[in-house]
Amino acid sequence: MVIKFRFRLHLFTLGMLCGFGVLVYRLWWLQIEHHKEFVNKVPEAKRERARIPGVRGEIKDRNGIVLATNKATFEVRVNLKEMLDEYARQCRVRKVELPTIKVEFRDRGIIRQKDEPDIVTIFRELIEARLAELGLAVSFNAEQDLRVHFRSFGGVIPWVYRDNLTFSEFSRFAEHNLSLPGVTVAERGSRVYPMGALACHILGYVRLPDDQRVSVEERKGWDYYVPDDYGGAGVEKSFDSYLRGRAGVRVMQKNERGRIVGEVRDAFEPPRKGNDVHLTLDARIQYIAEMALRDASIGRGSVVVIEPQTGAVLAMASVPNFDPNRFIPSISQEDWEALTTKDPTWPLLNRATRAFIPGSTYKVPIALAGCLAGIQSNSYFCGGSVVYGATPMQCWIQRQSGGSHGSLGLSDALMRSCNCFFYRYGNAAGIDKITQVGKLLGLGEKTGIELDEEDSGILPNPQWLRLRSPQERWSDGYTANTSIGQGSVLASPLQMASVAGAVASGKSFKPHLLYQVRDASEIVVTHKPVLRADLSKFFPDKDLELVRKGMWKVVNDVGGTAKAAKIPGVEVAGKTGTAQNWRRDERHMRVEDNHTLFISFAPYVNAKYAVCVIVQGGKSGGGCAAPVARRILERSLALDQGYDPGIKVLAEAVGNFNKIEAVSYPDDGPLLIASADEDGDTGTDAPEREVVDVAPASRSAPNIRREADRAGSAGARSNRVAPKATPRRVGNGIGIGASESPTPTAPLQGGGFFRRLFRSPQ
Repeated sequence: MVIKFRFRLHLFTLGMLCGFGVLVYRLWWLQIEHHKEFVNKVPEAKRERARIPGVRGEIKDRNGIVLATNKATFEVRVNLKEMLDEYARQCRVRKVELPTIKVEFRDRGIIRQKDEPDIVTIFRELIEARLAELGLAVSFNAEQDLRVHFRSFGGVIPWVYRDNLTFSEFSRFAEHNLSLPGVTVAERGSRVYPMGALACHILGYVRLPDDQRVSVEERKGWDYYVPDDYGGAGVEKSFDSYLRGRAGVRVMQKNERGRIVGEVRDAFEPPRKGNDVHLTLDARIQYIAEMALRDASIGRGSVVVIEPQTGAVLAMASVPNFDPNRFIPSISQEDWEALTTKDPTWPLLNRATRAFIPGSTYKVPIALAGCLAGIQSNSYFCGGSVVYGATPMQCWIQRQSGGSHGSLGLSDALMRSCNCFFYRYGNAAGIDKITQVGKLLGLGEKTGIELDEEDSGILPNPQWLRLRSPQERWSDGYTANTSIGQGSVLASPLQMASVAGAVASGKSFKPHLLYQVRDASEIVVTHKPVLRADLSKFFPDKDLELVRKGMWKVVNDVGGTAKAAKIPGVEVAGKTGTAQNWRRDERHMRVEDNHTLFISFAPYVNAKYAVCVIVQGGKSGGGCAAPVARRILERSLALDQGYDPGIKVLAEAVGNFNKIEAVSYPDDGPLLIASADEDGDTGTDAPEREVVDVAPASRSAPNIRREADRAGSAGARSNRVAPKATPRRVGNGIGIGASESPTPTAPLQGGGFFRRLFRSPQ
């Protein structure tokens, strides 16, 4: 009996001990092990939503070659509101006033003043002093960057203190940023152009997030709003809506004291990469075109290659050029000035979409105007000059040798580029027919290419003259000048390449750059060619063939002006042009600066390519522009036979004002130039014509790194250990140094997820 009683007592005691053990363990698990988790769930705790910008889609050529991609970079962001709140808390603990400054503002037309927290002083004392200890402080523009950002957005949009950190700098920031209130080290996508300067004028560049573009409505519902990068120029801008990614969401948990203590994993929404944009460009042909200009040492010029059957732009090259990587994440003031004010050759100018005097290449649309007027079979006499009013207008052959061409038909007149023929022919056709054909071919108006920077050119006619000079009246002299592509006529290489393509295919398409938009492997958008005009509805085949035959003779006949474009085994058709132009040199003296052009297509039957080349500072179209076109056509056609151009990363092409007598390539053999290849198309006012290269009016300034001012440089000049802070007078209050215990913050980092979104260049 006693034994049974003792056994039950021992069993009861053991149960009691186990129960107390479980209770103690539970209390330890709740109050110690998971203390923070449950503290964060008290009613006073708060969740804050942070916007994660999406990664931009890639830009590729039609064959999938990557022209613009992304890489993961790190930046230091400062939530100014958190920083200010912590500084104010320290001020309250020490019972000192928050430092302020007087700020002027306009209220109903009256300038008033108000007190504003001295955010620069607060940042320097609370954040920068600590960064200086770690050797991570840098200079910044305090007045234009930090103060303006604080006034505009406070803590909703973080202020980016540093970007494009090295891995070493990122590691040090990530190690120490928990002791800096409001400071986070974040990973974001940064644009990279793996081919360097290749197709730079088409690609453009992206701009850093612009806080001013974010409306109040967009910022609603966000505690932290990090805007997206956006396209600043080129197709980056034109196709921004496709390329921009979808934002993600990260929810941060705050405790009852307002400190960020963790992340709500279940509420995380990852950002999504934007769509990939495939351009009509063929990177191989683009490379061939760029190298054709570089190998010929052309300092200013451009090339456009178009697919005649669709209007797709296969290549668009312009020299000099620039490396768009210079603009990422922002371009220095020094580099920006080097590309603009300090370089008179204007590397940022896309000469392919800029309007020039087209010269004799314009005789091709004039030839079509005569076909529309029914005079294509007429012959006209060249006696060396034609008089309109009291002004004799010469043919280039009279200026060169004092001779004349005699009686010519249309094809031979195109071959010899006879000015007198086209003076008479254009007037016989009439300016109305010239205007009608110009509209069919897209002259005198923007082509609609997906680029902001495009000149419309000028298609002169009586209506245009009335708007320009109401006191002047249209005359036969104006028509004669227009008929040789001089006077007030302006057209871009893109427009003239379209003219060549229209003659080759019999259809006038609007040129375009968009090929496809893809979301991973799924096609979202496919661009369909836009037909501007079916020339067969206006011109019988025999009339179009008459014009084509004239262009064939320009290259292949003994008397043609473009023998240098001839390719063995391939029938090339084209038209040369040399337009007199003048420019001002560094001494502001007028110097000759002719524009030499060549438009062409090949093969003659079922043409694959239509090309326009312009060389500024050249002597003649046949001697300077035609050899470049031959190089491009020959190598582009050889792609079908397995030719590999060996695409490489391109450095910037530097511009110059050198005069070019003739273009030759060492591996092409002796250059064939027609003996009479002056092809000068001087009209009555051509010697007075000055065309100056200027910065494109539509280009918006990129993100330029502002020079640090005195207030933003003081803390970064020394990286010595900062002394412990003591209360001191700041403005009309007392400031606190950075040695006080700050509020810990958690970095809003993307971690490995972002790296999976980015595709590094090969």
